[in-house]
Amino acid sequence: MSAEPVSAERRAVVVGAGVAGLTAAIALRQRGWQVEVLERAAGAEPAGSGLSLWPNGLRGLDVLGVGAAIREQSLAATEGGMRDTAGRWLSRTDIAALRDRYGDLVVIHRNQLSDILRTALYTGLLRFGCAVEAVEFTGRGVRVRHSDGTAEADLVLGADGINSTLRATLWPRARRPAYAGYTAWRTIVTPAEPVLAGGETLGRGQRFGIAPLRDGRVYMFGTANLPAGQREPGRELDELRRRFGSWHDPIPALLAAADPAAILRHDIYELPPLETYVRERVALLGDAAHAMTPNLGQGANLAVEDAVTLAAVLDRTPDIPGALTEYDRIRRARVQPLARLSHRLGAALQLALPAVTPVRNTVLRLAPDAAALRALGPVLSWAPPGWEPPTERW
Repeated sequence: MSAEPVSAERRAVVVGAGVAGLTAAIALRQRGWQVEVLERAAGAEPAGSGLSLWPNGLRGLDVLGVGAAIREQSLAATEGGMRDTAGRWLSRTDIAALRDRYGDLVVIHRNQLSDILRTALYTGLLRFGCAVEAVEFTGRGVRVRHSDGTAEADLVLGADGINSTLRATLWPRARRPAYAGYTAWRTIVTPAEPVLAGGETLGRGQRFGIAPLRDGRVYMFGTANLPAGQREPGRELDELRRRFGSWHDPIPALLAAADPAAILRHDIYELPPLETYVRERVALLGDAAHAMTPNLGQGANLAVEDAVTLAAVLDRTPDIPGALTEYDRIRRARVQPLARLSHRLGAALQLALPAVTPVRNTVLRLAPDAAALRALGPVLSWAPPGWEPPTERW
């Protein structure tokens, strides 16, 4: 466990204890800030899903000193790409070339990532069951009123997710999250036979994804174009089996191994672009600032980027509002084009018209795999402030 936090003149309150909030708290504390993290949930909640950490996110986590621990508990990707429902490859990702050019790509259980980040942060700095009720600017700082009282800070970070209370309070004219047009099921299973390869399978208006984890379990997900708000309590696994049970191996075996009670279902929402991520001494990070569709697998990675960038800018710019202005400029220029790209990618992968999906599959099959890898360059080549970017080796 980390040592007691050192005293400092500057104090930050972080709202939300997800990836964005925890990484921001770690980054600031390492730079001498006093930090308090307020999380409205009563405790650490189990998550029945996995996530991909790409080279850009891992570089940020290396800066925080947790990269090695994450690699120890994750599984390095070995194979990826897209198939059709019969299992024929449409495109393949050369993981070895990706790793050689940009760095590691790993898959980890969300619970394990959260555990590592909480361990890196002194536990006394995280307060569960503490809901933020109001934020007031005092002239010299910010006062946060919450369910346990008040907190005074020089800086407040909103890392409380797509339905951010902080954003709703201080950005009242911002557009609300918009439904992307498809729903997603997620779960983690222990298959009877080992599954070593991951990737996605494309159907008409629906997809299925597989990501092996280090302990032999498999994170799997399915998507389908459906109206928002539909639910089948207790029958979500039946729906998955109906939609995907006839697709290629090992999908039927994974569905056979799934626990009906462990199926998560969430409609996919995205946040329309904000004009700014900051207001005076408040900054938004992660999904609170730029929740996007999951098609690039970059949500957690961009949250880490936010945290590391913000801490570095605050280091070199003593004036907090001035530092936040710089953070806002850097991060909106980086993230908003990726959000648009993820939206367009999702629209293509969720195509449902019978006359169009074969054309999409043909385009994917004919496109050189190396071209797809090069297209990832702007996403994966990000380096933390002060780091040299990855060397091109093509």
